[in-house]
Amino acid sequence: MEKIIVLGTGTASVIENFNTCFLLEDNNGEYLLVDTGGGNGILKQFNRANISLSKIHNIFISHKHIDHLYGLLWIYRFVDLAMQKGTYEGVLNIYCHDEVAKIIREQIHTLIRKSQQQYIDKRIFINIVNNHEIVKVLNYDLEFLDIISKSDKQYGFKTTLNNGKTLAFMGDEPLDERLYDDVRNIDYLLHESFCLETESEKYKPREKNHDTVKSASIKAQNIGAKNLVLWHTQENLGMRRKEEYIKEAKENFKGNVYVPNDLEEIIL
Repeated sequence: MEKIIVLGTGTASVIENFNTCFLLEDNNGEYLLVDTGGGNGILKQFNRANISLSKIHNIFISHKHIDHLYGLLWIYRFVDLAMQKGTYEGVLNIYCHDEVAKIIREQIHTLIRKSQQQYIDKRIFINIVNNHEIVKVLNYDLEFLDIISKSDKQYGFKTTLNNGKTLAFMGDEPLDERLYDDVRNIDYLLHESFCLETESEKYKPREKNHDTVKSASIKAQNIGAKNLVLWHTQENLGMRRKEEYIKEAKENFKGNVYVPNDLEEIIL
């Protein structure tokens, strides 16, 4: 059964929630980790989800911002040590664009001691991907997409699931109209939503290259998406966040709306 395991749903500034990242689980029980959050809290999220790092062999990093990238350093450190101890089988593949690859390599050599760099380029590989390049990851053909970021270079991807449905992860910026044809009629659109439209004056999402729930849901309707997953959100609404976000989204989008909490699962 294919599913998304949501490890985190928050923006860079959250405290109670974890930063937005997730696992895509295929029908063989294998995982693709998409982004890694901003620190060693990613290890706690794996424990809370009852998933061992030894089962993570594929990671995609969308861009260089700290809340998406820095958890990778902790994963790298623990995987390298596990390889040395013989408790991690196989290889770890990291997929990212060229700018992120350079940062990852520099950070590993700068911040991680030499004794914990034994398997870089031997069993831990940094794979540079390009716009519209298709790469086989698990049993998925992932087509990587430059999301035309207004700030730093950022990639997302789209793929066809084992069940025949389609899925697109579009990073943490608003879906650009120039990408509409790439994701038109997608079954699952995974899209950021910084806050409610009514909170725009308070959080100023557009000034930060982010979207509101209303704007994201209008885009989803325009491309004919069937399911909309909203995350990368504020945490100010607490337990009311899911209810309020779904309410605003459904005013503009006719499909199914998911506003997951940390550690929720979405069956695909």
